[in-house]
Amino acid sequence: MTSIDAIAGTACGGTLYGIGVGPGDVRYLTLRAAGLVRNVDVVAFFAKRGLQGNARGIVDPLIAPGRTEFRLEYPVTDEIPPENPSYQRQIGQFYEESGAALSEMLRQGKSVGLLAEGDPFFYGSFMHMWRRLEGDFPVEIVPGVTGMSGCWTRANAPITWGNDILSILPGTLGEEQLTRRLAETDAAVIMKVGKNLAKVRRAVEAAGLLSRAIYIERGTMQGEQIMPLSECPDGRGPYFSMVLIPGQGRRL
Repeated sequence: MTSIDAIAGTACGGTLYGIGVGPGDVRYLTLRAAGLVRNVDVVAFFAKRGLQGNARGIVDPLIAPGRTEFRLEYPVTDEIPPENPSYQRQIGQFYEESGAALSEMLRQGKSVGLLAEGDPFFYGSFMHMWRRLEGDFPVEIVPGVTGMSGCWTRANAPITWGNDILSILPGTLGEEQLTRRLAETDAAVIMKVGKNLAKVRRAVEAAGLLSRAIYIERGTMQGEQIMPLSECPDGRGPYFSMVLIPGQGRRL
């Protein structure tokens, strides 16, 4: 086994691996992530009811027949607002039950690779498992290419120059707050666009940034679309959509 093979493939029993699987194209996985996907005892992943799960779909070319997999199916996703007490109760219970199930596997000495879209520590469900389990079991975080990095690369849009300040904003913010924060920054990434697309577009325009804004959906994935936000059709964007506003700082 070469040194690269060793780095990429080893997995220890009883360890939880938070595996960043990148923005969508399996070729963007790190060597470490790809090796662990192939070698952990259990490949675990989150998924919406009735769907494969995007993280699981990304690594499909790496999953051999007969691998042990563990599906964590959300009871709710975007059917009700996250601030709704019913959503918080259901999702909180789901995370508790998921943590308990993973804990049982780890106590049995199994290595568990929990897949995370993008990077495990960036707006990811993995963090809720990390918070519950890292005090009791060894945990290794395998960083991944973030969705926003994949998107600005695919859009051929350098996001910051010189001393530009980059703001990462959730599209779930109120319109007034979103507008204010956009007006105060040099460059921005607006995530969680989805059903907030119309609001996000109004805020970007109110901040005077519409001419620089780029809309991207399913960046690096099949069905990728990239266009100026000003040309984006009205309505709701898919879950995997974001808006980029590149900075205009010092260019030498």
